[in-house]
Amino acid sequence: MSGASIADRAGWLRDESLQRLLSVLSEDGEEARVAGGAIRNTLLGQPVTDIDIATTNVPDETERRVAAAGFKTVPTGKEHGTITVIADGHAYEVTTLRDDVETDGRRARVVFGRDWKRDAERRDFTINALYATAQGDVVDLVGGLADLETRALRFIGDAETRIREDYLRILRFFRFFAWYGAGRPDADGIRACARLKDGLARLSAERVWSELRKLLAAPDPSRALLWMRQSGVLTAILPESEKWGIDAIHGLVAAERDLGWQADPMLRLAAIIPPDTERVSAMAERLKMSNAEAQRLGVWAGASPVHHATSEAAMAKVAYRGDVGGLHDRLRLALASARARAAQDDSALIEAGGNARLLRFLETWQKPAFPVKGSDLTALGIQPGPGVGETLRTLEEAWIDSGFSLDREKLIDLARAGQP
Repeated sequence: MSGASIADRAGWLRDESLQRLLSVLSEDGEEARVAGGAIRNTLLGQPVTDIDIATTNVPDETERRVAAAGFKTVPTGKEHGTITVIADGHAYEVTTLRDDVETDGRRARVVFGRDWKRDAERRDFTINALYATAQGDVVDLVGGLADLETRALRFIGDAETRIREDYLRILRFFRFFAWYGAGRPDADGIRACARLKDGLARLSAERVWSELRKLLAAPDPSRALLWMRQSGVLTAILPESEKWGIDAIHGLVAAERDLGWQADPMLRLAAIIPPDTERVSAMAERLKMSNAEAQRLGVWAGASPVHHATSEAAMAKVAYRGDVGGLHDRLRLALASARARAAQDDSALIEAGGNARLLRFLETWQKPAFPVKGSDLTALGIQPGPGVGETLRTLEEAWIDSGFSLDREKLIDLARAGQP
């Protein structure tokens, strides 16, 4: 149940404001402990970004105590027991021990309590239900420590029961497996996710996309995606991947590792869906992606295939006519694919070298400015109107075809002679 300690490896636990907060919440018979991910990540030697606190204090009492201690409070989820406390610039979510007494697969009606075991048992996975005292002693009421040792991701209690409480837990199962799991996923968990995947349709698009994006940000999401596909979960939330496949993820992750690329959830998503502008647009709308995310995928889908450019000069022409960001994404995916095939195909090794060269070129390429303006043409006697625009377009094409070598004087000479 307990026995482990994080006291010697949790520098965050020694923060003075956190210790003061835990102290004021643990006076007069009440108790507060750090809960969840901070303990899990500390034990795994991974960074801790968020620190959540569980307490026996009811929300009103939490607010009263921390305000008296000089901390600011924000009632971010007070009806569910959560108060955000701002202590010396740090934000902590403080949640009252609770029991979910009524759920509909999306939200729960809760009652507050004082039973730490009941609070642990209503959480999702054993590795997320660990607590730590202010002194760093770990309290494990559901077997999370043993599962951390083997990197096993298990639902607490009956998997189907946990999922029916909130169908988002299906996606969280695969997301946490991608980040923390090893070996094969828990068989009961996989079966429950497969049986209940239709419940994902009850969730908001924002919650689905948020979980998928977090999963794709994992160091290597390939095993999780494989099990999502085999269980039917991936098709349920991302039908675009059904006939396209997820095999490209392996090569992309390897390229990221070997070439020092930062893990990019959007590029990984592009790797497993077809570059079809209509389908990509519909997907972005369905998942309620941000405008920036939708635009990036749309530009990638609409970019010219990179095999059309086999030299720096050809790539410069393609880049001038298109969007550099889309070409950059296309080139990175093409390079990752070629590298993955290089072990069995010598031509792929040559292709990879070419893609790497073009990618380096594109990363430093600056779009040149077309040197002729409409006023230059009207000065030649060309009447303002459609004729000027048509001549400019013709001159620009000649300039591009020359590899941007024609200067302003030569272009004006062509316009004057009427022979561009």
